[in-house]
Amino acid sequence: MSSVKPLRGLRVMSLALNLPGPAALMRLAQMGAHCTKVNPPAGDPMQHYTTRGYDLLHAGVKHKTLDLKTEAGQAALHKLLPKTDVLLTSFRPSALAKLGLGWKALHQQYPALSLIEVVGAPGPLAEIPGHDLTYQAEVGLVNGMDLPPSLFADMGGAVMASEATLKAVITLKTTGKGTHHEVALSEAAAWLALPRQLGLTTPDGAVGGAHAGYRVYACKNGRVAVAALEPHFATRLCEAAGVTLAHPVKDLFKPATRQAIEAFLASQTRAQLDKLATAKDIPLLTLPR
Repeated sequence: MSSVKPLRGLRVMSLALNLPGPAALMRLAQMGAHCTKVNPPAGDPMQHYTTRGYDLLHAGVKHKTLDLKTEAGQAALHKLLPKTDVLLTSFRPSALAKLGLGWKALHQQYPALSLIEVVGAPGPLAEIPGHDLTYQAEVGLVNGMDLPPSLFADMGGAVMASEATLKAVITLKTTGKGTHHEVALSEAAAWLALPRQLGLTTPDGAVGGAHAGYRVYACKNGRVAVAALEPHFATRLCEAAGVTLAHPVKDLFKPATRQAIEAFLASQTRAQLDKLATAKDIPLLTLPR
C-alpha cells in the first residue's frame, strides 16, 4: 500500500449500507481520509451476511449508531455535519429528502459540504429498486442461469464513488464550495461491460476466445490460463507448441493454431508449464481442475 496519503485531513461520513458504500469508504481511508460510519440501530446488513468482510472494509473507520428515523437521531447527525467535508449516502433520493438530507437542503445549511449519492440508476430511475445482479443483467454480464463471479456493479460503483470524492475535494479547493455527485451502479456496470459491448469479450472477440493465445486450456493435471495476446508472447507460445506462424497475428485466429496449442498444453503438467512460463517469458498461470 502506498505511503502517500493525499486525503489526509479530509473528513468523510458515510450513511451508505451494504457493499458499495463500505468499499468506497475503505478506499478513502486508505488514501488517508478520516472516515466515520453511521449505522442504524440494526446495523449494516453486511454485518449479518459477512462479518469478516464488513470488518475488512471498515478497518480504521470510526463507528456511530444513530436512528435517523427519530428527531434525536437526526439532531445528532446535524451536530456532526458541520465537522464533515464529504457525506456518502446510498438511500433513494425520496428517502434522503424525508430525512432532510437532499442536496438543496444540505447545501443551504452546509455550503462547504459535498454529497456523494450512490444510487441504483441515474436521475428519476434512482427510485426503482435494484441490486448488483439486476444491473449486471441489464448490460449483458449474466450468462445463462449462473450468477456473476463477483459483484462488479457494486465494486465499480465504489471506485466511482471514491473518484467522485476526489472531484469534490479538487472543486472545494478551487471554489470553496461543496458539490453534489450522483454515482449510479447501473452506470458502473455499463462501464465495466464496455469491453463486451465493443465485442472484445464475446466468443468471436480477441479476448473472448477467438485468439488462440488468450484462452483457458486443459493440461495434464489441471488448467492453464494463457494470456499470450501480443505477437511476441504468442510466437513464443507457438514455438513451444511446435507451431510455425506465417503471420503472427492472423494465424492466432485460425482453428488449426488453437487445436495445436490445445494438444500441446494437454500433454504438459502444471509444473512443466510453470517452468516453461519462466524460461520463455510467457504470460500463463496454471490452475487446479
